[in-house]
Amino acid sequence: MNIRKILLLVIGGLFIITGCKVSYSLSGASISPDVKTVSVAYFPNSATMVSPILSSTFTDELQSKFARQTKLIQVREEGDLAFEGEIIGYTSTPTAVTAEEYATKNRLTITVRVRFANRIEPEYSFERNFSAYEEYDSNRMLSDAESELIPAIVEQLVDDIFNAAVSNW
Repeated sequence: MNIRKILLLVIGGLFIITGCKVSYSLSGASISPDVKTVSVAYFPNSATMVSPILSSTFTDELQSKFARQTKLIQVREEGDLAFEGEIIGYTSTPTAVTAEEYATKNRLTITVRVRFANRIEPEYSFERNFSAYEEYDSNRMLSDAESELIPAIVEQLVDDIFNAAVSNW
């Protein structure tokens, strides 16, 4: 009698396992198995204030994120997942002021407009702005701090964009 119950449980478990599909990944990405390619266009810098390394740093990091965390094939244009846009904001503003009205901290903020097309599941396509920032001491010139600030801000932006595009939960 016990063998019969165990056999029924095993067979029932097999039906449940084969009838359900669970998709998960360590990156948090939830990409349809029908999606095979990704394209990332160059993101030009159209902000009023410009850093010469920002466009290439941002574009390269977004491409690298997909190479590292997905198995998608990168194509030059019209991927199943396609990213394009521009850098629209690059500003440095004071954030901490002393009683004597001197800034002690500044904040570098970068804003990127992203147009994301999901050609396989169009309901997940979007156009929106993403912003991220880092603070630095006001006794440093922005040009001296950029080499540390830009990679950190770009990493935040790319993480946010990646998650918005492929974490459909």
